[in-house]
Amino acid sequence: MSKINAAITAVGGYVPDYVLTNQILETMVDTNDEWITTRTGIKERRLLKDPNKGTSYLAIQAAKDLLEKSKTDPKDIDMIILATATPDMPVAATGVYVASEIGAVNAFSYDLVAACSSFLYGMSTAARYIESGRYKKVMLIGADKMSSIIDYEDRATCIIFGDGAGAVLFEPSEDGLGVVDEYLRSDGIGREHLKIDAGGSILPASHDTVENKQHYVFQDGKTVFKFAVSNMADACAQVMDRNNLSGDDVQWLVPHQANKRIIDAAARRMELDDDKVMMNIHRYGNTTSATLPLCLMDYESQLKKGDNVVFASFGGGFTWGAIYLKWAYDSN
Repeated sequence: MSKINAAITAVGGYVPDYVLTNQILETMVDTNDEWITTRTGIKERRLLKDPNKGTSYLAIQAAKDLLEKSKTDPKDIDMIILATATPDMPVAATGVYVASEIGAVNAFSYDLVAACSSFLYGMSTAARYIESGRYKKVMLIGADKMSSIIDYEDRATCIIFGDGAGAVLFEPSEDGLGVVDEYLRSDGIGREHLKIDAGGSILPASHDTVENKQHYVFQDGKTVFKFAVSNMADACAQVMDRNNLSGDDVQWLVPHQANKRIIDAAARRMELDDDKVMMNIHRYGNTTSATLPLCLMDYESQLKKGDNVVFASFGGGFTWGAIYLKWAYDSN
């Protein structure tokens, strides 16, 4: 019997209409376009402005886009994993609601939370379900409404994050295409450097936590940058070394879109030319769990069957890693 691999067979995505440009941010906090662009590579980001819509709305739109483009019947979906750092609400899994709303009545679903590495970890999880032979269609969605946890008076964080969602469909492949290898890591040393203090079991919500703005993201930018640069690049190198891949062998790097300098460092470590690196941070900012699938959405037409693709991310916790995948289809 041939080995079953988990291949990506369809891609979908969604970003909100409202565009928050660097020029608009200049009117909100003490910053400017040149400073933001030089340090992050970001020119604009999308925000979901409707206060009555949360992460589930973004995820539903991305899932519907995938279903429509691939002509997939939602009733055929076996499982949905929602990678997110901003669920609609505590306790009730947002992915369950998303599955019901898109008509995936035969799927079970849950949320996967690993900060900016949520989608990468979700790829590993989805692949294992497919490789087991028990599940044939697993949808992985990365979605975050980061604007719901950002203080737009904090110039250290408000310039970075945006809202968005992307989705991929995993199906079995017996011809060597799909997920080949992974190198995933985590280290609790990062717990204090990128976090939200309040709202969890240690510090439940109170009048004081709200007044002290402890429900917004805090980031020690210098520390996070240092760890991200070294660890994301190292993860890419590890997965390449283990599979005897050179820069010439890799057609695409799909990096987490947190900072252009971090992406450039990973590409240099892999000895990749710029035209092999997926980049849309200038358009969307850091959409956390959605960055990797949104890259696939934007570059899908350029991907070819058999392409060697390396995915990489770094997130709070700390969490990081890389996945090596052989692309399964031509989009044209």
